[in-house]
Amino acid sequence: MTIHLYQLTHELHFPHPDLALDDPNGLLAFGGDLSTARLLTAYSNGIFPWFSEEEPLLWWSPSPRGVLFLEDYHASKSFKKFLKNTPLRVTLNHAFEEVIEACATIPRGQDGTWITEEMIDAYKALHKAGHAHSIEVWLNENLVGGLYGVNIGSVFCGESMFHTETNASKLAFHCLVNLLLPYPHAFIDCQMPTPHLSTLGVSGISRAQFLKALGQAKKESINEQCWEPRSLFSENSLNL
Repeated sequence: MTIHLYQLTHELHFPHPDLALDDPNGLLAFGGDLSTARLLTAYSNGIFPWFSEEEPLLWWSPSPRGVLFLEDYHASKSFKKFLKNTPLRVTLNHAFEEVIEACATIPRGQDGTWITEEMIDAYKALHKAGHAHSIEVWLNENLVGGLYGVNIGSVFCGESMFHTETNASKLAFHCLVNLLLPYPHAFIDCQMPTPHLSTLGVSGISRAQFLKALGQAKKESINEQCWEPRSLFSENSLNL
């Protein structure tokens, strides 16, 4: 079967996400680069890069799309109990490079990692430009969990998370939700819905629904002060 796929040029133009393939789900284009300008253009249009080391640069806009609308967030009784007793602490934008490098090295099964050196360098540049952010979870002075992603308007486009201590990545996600709660139309783009994410309140919505929500969220902005490096969590410091 012949697959017709859009090839990107040096111009920062993407085809409309509705032109993405059904199989593989959401594959839209290939080529281009991972410049900060192109990545911001992609995320602003509901598109993200995802490719392995041996593949060309691939761009995706899947349907259904995994999204957490903040009012749907669910913290289990056991997790709330964990929050009251955990020795873990959480920071914002204290160790972006360490988080993305940890996400790149955790086991991913037979598929390996999609967070290539090229991707790492690109997102470090996004972070330095103020568009990519990390949440870090610590046990004493050891980094034991975290997540990172890209902020567009009032949307946080989650890229990856990791943990080496039980509930550490879930704690990072919990802190992210609390960080975004004050902002109208804010939501978290989780890219692909999964059974694990569904337990947190993430749902799968159609591409059309996602693009509509993204369009509304792009009209809002998150105050730059929101992303200033600081502590986010110590025992009993967050809404449960």
